[in-house]
Amino acid sequence: MARKEPGKVERIAADLRAKIESGRYAPGAKLPSVSELQATEGVAFQTARDVFAALEREGLVITRHGKGSFVTPFLGKITRDGTGRYQAAARSEGGARGAFEAELNRLGLVYKPVPTKIGRDRPPREVAAALGLHHSAKAVYRARAMKAGRDMSDDGFPVQLATSWFPVEIAGGTKIEEEDTGQGGSKTVLAALGYAQRRITESIEVRLPTLAEAEALAIPEDRQVYELIHQAATAEGRVVEVAVHIMPATIWRFSYMWELDAD
Repeated sequence: MARKEPGKVERIAADLRAKIESGRYAPGAKLPSVSELQATEGVAFQTARDVFAALEREGLVITRHGKGSFVTPFLGKITRDGTGRYQAAARSEGGARGAFEAELNRLGLVYKPVPTKIGRDRPPREVAAALGLHHSAKAVYRARAMKAGRDMSDDGFPVQLATSWFPVEIAGGTKIEEEDTGQGGSKTVLAALGYAQRRITESIEVRLPTLAEAEALAIPEDRQVYELIHQAATAEGRVVEVAVHIMPATIWRFSYMWELDAD
């Protein structure tokens, strides 16, 4: 049976993909417009649009309304080491203010501090339940659109949304309610207060982002995200932090390691 030739969208997308992956179009570079691609390739306007849509779904391209299409700022993967990232040495490695900054440092990326929204509010029902709070009780929260950059000169790009919740009776009036929690982050603060975290539980699901999440992450609404729920408990079993992370599936990978009992 004769091999079927790829369609126009697949062929043109493959050509652009190769140019991006080879570095001809560098991360952040502006790509030809839909009209330019239409003229160059001799295809219909909708076909040219479909090419960019296909590359957007792969996470290679970002289209900004009124500005055009660009190569996504980061083409690799950020590995989230679910086993070791919360060890004290890993959280403060290289002077990092927490595990996320340390992960970026290892990739040669630069952590871009953004203002943290800090306050007290009623958490989502499932977060309140995990913290052992009444559904109408308030908790301390820290919410950020976390950004990375290739160097100190660029503006950076969002890579995840993260909101952490803490019981008011533990975190209220501490550095957790301040912009800079210090080297090692909030987990180091909790340990100093006598609430060292000894057991981590995480659950992950894949879903489509809400409109607000897609806008904050600068991704299309049809690009999947991971929703990771992180619960941290003391040795006595008290959950003292619940964090909700929203992460584009195209740039994150998760790594875990377990020690197994001998047979």
